[in-house]
Amino acid sequence: MFREMRRKKQELAQEECVKILDKGTSGVLAVSGDEDYPYAVPLSYVYHDSKIYFHCAKEGHKLDAIERNDKVSFCVIDQDRVIPEEYTTYFRSVIAFGKARKIEDEEEKRKTLGILAVKYSPDQEGLTKEVDGQLKRVTMVELTIEHMTGKEAIELVRKRTGEK
Repeated sequence: MFREMRRKKQELAQEECVKILDKGTSGVLAVSGDEDYPYAVPLSYVYHDSKIYFHCAKEGHKLDAIERNDKVSFCVIDQDRVIPEEYTTYFRSVIAFGKARKIEDEEEKRKTLGILAVKYSPDQEGLTKEVDGQLKRVTMVELTIEHMTGKEAIELVRKRTGEK
């Protein structure tokens, strides 16, 4: 169902993809938007238990699109360094494909909002109070990953493997 990567040598192992998702703080969610135009929106997220969670407003373009078609992709760029003298870019990125759903259950919503909050504000006093205060204002969305690929520049592969 999902395409295999054409440049296999540059493909990242699944464990490396997970590390990138764990480390990252922002990514781009792509959905099928209005009139079937692609809609890609940057957002903060958390990767937890093989799923991606993010929050958004109670209504809007993202939620409308997910309601119409729950198939989405999510891209995180780990590295993007332009090397002018080599006419190239040293890049590393991950793309996850899966299905998104709005979290309806109040306890699940509280739990996932808490997980998101801890990623961005670890060890902060008042975290529970903040989560409770935001709970009614936000929507939590869960992306269940069905397929994930990562890729890095061939120059990074060569550096890592010692290949010329």
